[in-house]
Amino acid sequence: MTVTAPLTRTPAPEKPAHRDGNVLRWLGAYGASMIGDNIYYVALSWAAVQSGSPSQAGLVMAVSAAPRALLMLGGGVIADRLGPRRIVMAADAVRSVAVLGVAGLFLATRPGLWPLTVLGLVFGIVDALFLPAVGALPARVTGRDQLARVQGLRGLAVRLANVVGAPLGGLGVALGGPAAAFGAAGLLFAISLPLLMSLRIRDLPDDGGESGAPAGNGLADGPRHIRRHSVLAPLVVVIALSDLGFVGPLNVGLTLLADQRGWGASGMGSVLAGFGVGAGAASLLLAVRGRVPRAGLVLAVTMGGGAVAIGALAFVPRLAAAVAVALVIGLLAGLSGALCGALTQTHAEPAYLGRVTAVTSLSSLGLVPLTMPLTGAAVGLWGTGPVFVASAAICALAGVYGLCRTPLRRAELPA
Repeated sequence: MTVTAPLTRTPAPEKPAHRDGNVLRWLGAYGASMIGDNIYYVALSWAAVQSGSPSQAGLVMAVSAAPRALLMLGGGVIADRLGPRRIVMAADAVRSVAVLGVAGLFLATRPGLWPLTVLGLVFGIVDALFLPAVGALPARVTGRDQLARVQGLRGLAVRLANVVGAPLGGLGVALGGPAAAFGAAGLLFAISLPLLMSLRIRDLPDDGGESGAPAGNGLADGPRHIRRHSVLAPLVVVIALSDLGFVGPLNVGLTLLADQRGWGASGMGSVLAGFGVGAGAASLLLAVRGRVPRAGLVLAVTMGGGAVAIGALAFVPRLAAAVAVALVIGLLAGLSGALCGALTQTHAEPAYLGRVTAVTSLSSLGLVPLTMPLTGAAVGLWGTGPVFVASAAICALAGVYGLCRTPLRRAELPA
């Protein structure tokens, strides 16, 4: 008698993310929201400058930072507990209503600074919920083996939003004042809602992953999950160090450098464009390939190479050479940053992703406001060269630390 083995179904392979309608709907929603965000910031800054003094305008622009930083960890807990799609939809709905309301005020009257201040506070609170939820959502719309490719697509969407959003905001202000720009931002936030509603959301796996325990819902569970994870723990340190060394020079430092070299605003824009092209190319590489072999090692090496390029930027006398160096910085730093995001997405348990994203976002958003004034003061004391070299050394330290931590150096993306 012949015993026939039972037939088993082989799971169908995941569609590549760039051909998956579910992922593309998520990308459309995310892109619309990011373009709306860029238009909003142009409208807010212009309206604040027109309604008050420069110092008052600066306070309006900075008022969202405090609630965002204070509430971020709690936002991660809420995203994991209630589900990231629900939180992202609620956040975009609130932002749409708030921005359209302010647009109506500017159509009817000249309301002054108070509605802009309230709007900034609302955005800060909403961002504390939105950012962790956005980080947790990709794991609910595609398979683990596609998360790196999704990270590349997300990077492309951010670059597109930066290129398109600010000019659209400026055009809206020029044609119809702040009301038109705020209205355009509100409509884009609203466009994301039907796309988010149409997503197919996957169930979470039941295992507790490397942490060895099921996901809890407490505020400390995210940091505890990171601390116990052999890859995530050093990865968070690498992300924090790279942000500390990278953000100041590429914002305040570059402005001062362009002024010293006589490149002017257009020259600074050209350098930033070079960086954007390089970073976009890195995101495109990850989106198309879907996987970079020996990702942890590549992350550390490219971070070190990007650090060398950051230090060199302060000593390049000609604008064309500076644009070329910025292109290299964008390519190397863009690839290392994309790999940081991809490794976070693929190594964190999906049930913890909101809280893990909250921790990484909090380190970035908490350090960024501090590095900008410190960079400006340091350049005034010692000049651009030493400050860029010091910043490059911090970025290099992040790469060296990544190389020294064996689990991170050997970390791989899913095949």
